[in-house]
Amino acid sequence: MGDSFTCSICGQEHGGLVTDWAYKLPDDVWAIPEAERAEKARFNNDLCQFDDRSFIRCVLDVPFTEAPGNFGWGAWAEVDWPTFERYMELYDEDGTTEPPRSGKLANHLPAYEGSLGTPVSIHFRDPSKRPALFLKPEDRSKLALDQRAGIGNARYHEILGIIEGK
Repeated sequence: MGDSFTCSICGQEHGGLVTDWAYKLPDDVWAIPEAERAEKARFNNDLCQFDDRSFIRCVLDVPFTEAPGNFGWGAWAEVDWPTFERYMELYDEDGTTEPPRSGKLANHLPAYEGSLGTPVSIHFRDPSKRPALFLKPEDRSKLALDQRAGIGNARYHEILGIIEGK
């Protein structure tokens, strides 16, 4: 979005605006008390296992309509074991020719009520990029609609207000 823009909501110029929001861990793992977390779950920046559950860190992009680029939600997806295993096999390779995999959003996105647990399609990419998340075509939630249609400055400003309050 450039170095700054004049907000159509407040009329002020904003510089260096956040264009992504990332989660360190899936919500259920983050909820484990910090002193116990490393004992109960195995995780790094991209992969997580908790009990018999597996998670992959991904990016859910929502395009801007009034400027180039996207707002990227760095969220985790809960996946089945075959998807997790295949991602580990392809971790340093180009996975763009792989078929999409299914999963569930493992983080609550504060700008989108009810987003936790939303079914997603996971698209592996080249090793320099985390997998991409897409909402299912039949999903009519605000998140799905925003991902398909994009967001203007007003919605972007609203999202910034929500996440900066966290």
